[in-house]
This record gives sequence, C-alpha cells and structure tokens, in this order.
Amino acid sequence: MKNNFILDCNASEFLMNLLYLLSDREFGWRDPELPEVIQMLQHQFPSVQSNAAAYLQHLCFGDNKIKAEIRRQGGIQLLVDLLDHRMTEVHRSACGALRNLVYGKANDDNKIALKNCGGIPALVRLLRKTTDLEIRELVTGVLWNLSSCDALKMPIIQDALAVLTNAVIIPHSGWENSPLQDDHKIQLHSSQVLRNATGCLRNVSSAGEEARRRMRECDGLTDALLYVIQSALGSSEIDSKTVENCVCILRNLSYRLAAETSQGQQMGTDELDGLLCGDANGKDAESSGCWGKKKKKKKSQDQWDGVGPLPDCAEPPKGIQMLWHPSIVKPYLTLLSECSNPDTLEGAAGALQNLAAGSWKWSVYIRAAVRKEKGLPILVELLRIDNDRVVCAVATALRNMALDVRNKELIGKYAMRDLVHRLPGANNSNSSASKAMSDDTVTAICCTLHEVITKNMENAKALRDAGGIEKLVGISKSKGDKYVLQITLHLFNLSSSYY
Repeated sequence: MKNNFILDCNASEFLMNLLYLLSDREFGWRDPELPEVIQMLQHQFPSVQSNAAAYLQHLCFGDNKIKAEIRRQGGIQLLVDLLDHRMTEVHRSACGALRNLVYGKANDDNKIALKNCGGIPALVRLLRKTTDLEIRELVTGVLWNLSSCDALKMPIIQDALAVLTNAVIIPHSGWENSPLQDDHKIQLHSSQVLRNATGCLRNVSSAGEEARRRMRECDGLTDALLYVIQSALGSSEIDSKTVENCVCILRNLSYRLAAETSQGQQMGTDELDGLLCGDANGKDAESSGCWGKKKKKKKSQDQWDGVGPLPDCAEPPKGIQMLWHPSIVKPYLTLLSECSNPDTLEGAAGALQNLAAGSWKWSVYIRAAVRKEKGLPILVELLRIDNDRVVCAVATALRNMALDVRNKELIGKYAMRDLVHRLPGANNSNSSASKAMSDDTVTAICCTLHEVITKNMENAKALRDAGGIEKLVGISKSKGDKYVLQITLHLFNLSSSYY
C-alpha cells in the first residue's frame, strides 16, 4: 500500500505571512517555536490558523520525531477541531497537516491519537459536506493513511464505509451513469479521490469476517468496484492503482463466501452430494458426467457445465450476488491476460482462487466458467512469469480449478511441465528464478500437483515424464521449510504408489 504525504513548497511563504500577521513585536521576525505554532491553531484569525496548520504540515514532512512531538503537545486534537471550522482554507491546511502526521507505519501512535480525538467522524463530516475537490482528496488521503493501522480498520468501516461508498466510490466510478462513456473513462482513473477511497477500503477489507460482511452488504459497493474494473479493460488504465485497489477489495470479499453468507449457508447436504466433482480417476473418468459418476439417470437442475443458461439465474446478478456469479470470471481473466501490474495479477488470480474453492454450487459453476472462457491456458501462462507472489496465487488457483474432473485432466495434460519447471532442482534452465521462489510458492505448486495426480494415473505419468520425481526427491533431501518437506514427501509417496 502506498500512503499519502504532502510537502508544501510554499512553507516559507506561509511562515512569512504568519509572522507578518503576528507582528515583529511578538517574535522579532524569528522562526516561531513548535509550541507557539501549535498555539496559533487557536488564534482568533482564520488566516493565522490556516498558516499555522500549513507550517506544521511542512515541519513534520519526513520527520517522525517532529510528528511525535506535535502529538505530545496536543497538536492533533487542535487540528481535528479545525475540521469543523467555517472556512475552506482552514480545512485545507488542517487536512494537509493531518495527512503528513499519520503517514507511515512508524506513526501508528499518531493514528490512534487522531481516532481518540474523534478524528474519523470529523473527517467523515467534512467529506460529506465539502464540494472542494482538493479537500476531498486530502480527507480521503488521511483516511487511507489511517487504514494501514490494524486497530483503526473496524472504526473506519463503522464510521466511514457508507460515506466513502455513496459520496466517492459510486459517483466517481460512473456506475450510476451507465452505459460507459469514453470521456468518463478518462476521468475515472485520474480521480485521486477514487484512488484514495479504494486504497482505504482495500486496507480495511482485510480486517476479518465482520469487516467483509459489512462491506458485502454495503449497497452499491460491489457493483461500483466491478464497474471500475470493466471500464478499464482494453485501456491503458488497466494497470492503474485504482484498478489494483478494486481487484484486491473484491478478492478479499470473495474469501469464504460459502461459509460467511446466508446464500452459502442455505445449501443442504443433498445439494452438495449432487454437485461434488466425484472420485473420478483415469479409469472411470470416461464414464463420468461433468462433475463425477453418473449414478442415476436423474440430473440435478443445479449441475452446469459452462454451456447453456445458468440454473436459478433468471435475473441479472446485482450487489453481493456479483461476487460469486460466473459472469465475474470474464473480467478477471481479461485482467490476467492484459494487465502487467503484478499486484493486480495476484489479486485477480487470488479472487478466482477464492471463488473456485470448496464444493459450494457457485464454486462448481466458477470452475466450469473458467474452462468455458478458456481461462486455464491464461493461468498456465502466468506460471512462467518472474514474480513469486503471482506464481503462488496462480498455482493455488489451478489447484482449486482441478477439483473439477475436466479441469483436472486439462491441467494434467497442458500444465504439468510448467508446474514441474517451477520447482527448484536440477535440469532447470531458469534455476535462478526457482531459487528465488519462497517456501509458500513451492508448497502451493506441490499442493497443485497433489490434487492433479490424485486418482488420475495419466497425470501421475505426466508428472514422472516431466522430471517431477527427481525434483521431489531433491526437495525432500534439502533443508527447507518443514511444512514444504512434509508436502513434498506426501506428494512423492502418492506419485510412487502408481508405479
């Protein structure tokens, strides 16, 4: 996450104005001391208050000691009080100072102090009432910086989620002004306010189950975020920070959908039995249906193989439904094939990974939709990119895709060599890339291989032919992470059982 800070190049001019207003009899044209500047925040003249706040903004730029001293001397409380001032210039200077004061992980104490001063509701009040674009950018910048502090994520959701959604994200996304217009698409991603707001919500979306629940239930949020992504497809803005933020929010909100939503909890065991992929192996896969063996002539209406209309979907998805509806697969795949921003690639692959996990009927549909949209080759190609976190997310997404019988066969046939190639070991033409891989990524690849060869003789042979056995032996003899070794040994034993 990139935080926001300001260096005001006109600080000397502000200081001169400040000294002029207070006259040389008080300070003798010398630089005022920090306590004196803080005291000026309570001056009767708004121009003095504004210049004092602007000078504090300059003083604390890049200086954590000054930031801490301003907090200790009560400056944060006085700056928060100025957010309810009647003058726009005072708002602008106070927000600028606060944004610098809460920039960076080293200043979490300042963030907590701002929250304890009632700063979050004060920022929200100002955001709700102001029409000044610069002040809106400053307010959302302060909130973005605050959101990096774990202790403030839920307070931000409680006090600011609705206003950020309704006053910033929805109007700036253009969602309510459909269809897309080219001129709006240009304005969309140049909006610093939208960038800041989505950055803030990206941070708070990682605060746990309650945070995800509130954000999923926030009217218009999912629709607007997805609209931002769709509007960027096919344009140079696909690599923008705003799109990255939106994708990462949706990835987080896609986590544990079946367990955390009422729609997922309504599924019964009979429905699950009809949707599970089954225990198809190389021998009986030919006589299997899309998701497993054909036990009876009866076919569940909920079974969908990616062809034809989707069961139980007479109406277009909206709101929270858009998170899991198979129509979301196409924009994610387009991002994966066109985007060059590694954080966006990781987020899109992670979203598909979350959506394809488990046996929920919508997870089954997602796996079929990825196959229908020819998404498996896109994921396989991303295994070749030189970015550890992207490879880890893509490998885990492929593992979940392999829960589908048809996908498992295709992954075993077309992705095996790429998966094995990314494992560290001999006979690797790109050994430096393999050495740089983290234990998490090696584990993810091993788990994918495990899923792909389980009860599939042809895939196990493909693992052997790709040189996978030798690499697994090498990993098992190395002194790597204990969990990596356990997974590797288990995979080696499984593959050996076929021969």
